Order: sequence, then structure tokens, then C-alpha cells
Amino acid sequence: MRLPLLALLAKEPAHGYELKSQLERIFGQAYPQPNVGQIYVTLQRLERDGLVRGEHVIQSDRPNKRVYELTDAGRAALASWLEGPSEGQRIRDDFFMKLALSPLCGAADRMSLINRQRRHYLSLMRGLSRLASQSDRAAVIPRLLIEGAMLHLQADLDWLERCQQELV
Repeated sequence: MRLPLLALLAKEPAHGYELKSQLERIFGQAYPQPNVGQIYVTLQRLERDGLVRGEHVIQSDRPNKRVYELTDAGRAALASWLEGPSEGQRIRDDFFMKLALSPLCGAADRMSLINRQRRHYLSLMRGLSRLASQSDRAAVIPRLLIEGAMLHLQADLDWLERCQQELV
């Protein structure tokens, strides 16, 4: 949540509810709805770390609000994030650890683990398919996010099939 908030604040100063609304507008239903409490906690941490600066704004007809803006350090952190690569391979995959270590602890057989994981992925795929069918086709960002998640799930399903072939 830290870096997306910095990205939103790069355009203009904002308060927590404005940031929440911007995230919802950009990502739609394709991304979990942000919790405004988490946004404010994150903003406080960003301020503590010197990445944003907050200022109280007095309002006569509403409760006062705290508006945040990027500092130079925040702009540098944002630039570093945007210019750097994102994680690709998932070498420390939790499911694979279960699959590799399950024979050592006798907790479950590998085929049961694979089948349970497959059912989970298929359930996620059905949920994404429903979400895709309900989404506005003109909303490019949410559509691409859903499509990317579905492609990753399909790759995970293909990989489970490969694991099953190798481990039978």
C-alpha cells in the first residue's frame, strides 16, 4: 500500500478518503477494496519515515482533515520503485514447500495436496471469470488486472498438472 499511495500523491496532495476513492476509481472491483483505516495507518508510517508530509486543514462545515503531500525523499522512493523490476519468479512458493516437505512429516500425500490446490485455483478462476463478465469493458486497468490474474492462475494450473505427472 505504501508505494501506490506515493504514486497517487505524486499528482497532488490528498487526504485518506480521497486516496481511497482514487484507488477504487482506478482499479474498480478488480482489486480488493482498500480499507480507509489501513490507508491512514500507512500515511502515518510514510510521514514517520519522511516520505510524506501531513498538514491539518481546518474546515468550518466539516471535521478537520489531514492532507498529505510527497517529500523529496518520497519522490525518490517512488522513482526507485517505478524504475526497478517487479518480482517475477516465485521460488519461495508456499504450496511448493508443502509439496516438497509433506512426505517428511507424513501430514498429507502429494496428490491430495495437488488436488486441493487445483480446486482452490479453479475456484479463484471462476470468481475472476464472474468478475470479468461484470466489469465495464471500457475500463482498461481493471480488465488488464483481471486478465493478468487469470493468466497466472492458468499457468499455476498447468504447473500443477506437471507436478502431478512427475510425482505419480
